[in-house]
Amino acid sequence: MRPMHLLFVCTGNTCRSPLAEGIARHLITQRGLTDITVGSAGTSAWPGASASDGALLVALEHGVELGDHRARTLSPEIVAGADVILTMGPHHLDRVEALGGAGRTWMLTAYTGREARPVTDPFGGDLDVYRSTYEELEQEIGEILDKVTTDRAGQSG
Repeated sequence: MRPMHLLFVCTGNTCRSPLAEGIARHLITQRGLTDITVGSAGTSAWPGASASDGALLVALEHGVELGDHRARTLSPEIVAGADVILTMGPHHLDRVEALGGAGRTWMLTAYTGREARPVTDPFGGDLDVYRSTYEELEQEIGEILDKVTTDRAGQSG
């Protein structure tokens, strides 16, 4: 079975989606998963921008390194390369679907079957806002990886 590629999408690709990508990569490594890859992009990203200071600091508090992150603008090619696309809000979902992601795109909070709600955007907030967003993402992504792992085991068995 080929690796599954998860894509996280927010607006600027400097706060929520890089945090989600970093958290997912960290959890994937911790769990010893070798068949899942991750990436992120933004619907209105400034290409090449680094993760925000808040995202960098809060990630480091949890042992997650975002120093190499560079923002990417969402494109049809990036969408085409993803198996599952997880967005931070409804407008991101609409944009991904407009770029060809229909049928593979969910709001991150809805992927495991719960009601869709936007992930809190920490942009411009203090470190406590970033910490809260980190915790929200870590909880959601842990459950997403549980679902992906279970679903993939069912497909191969």
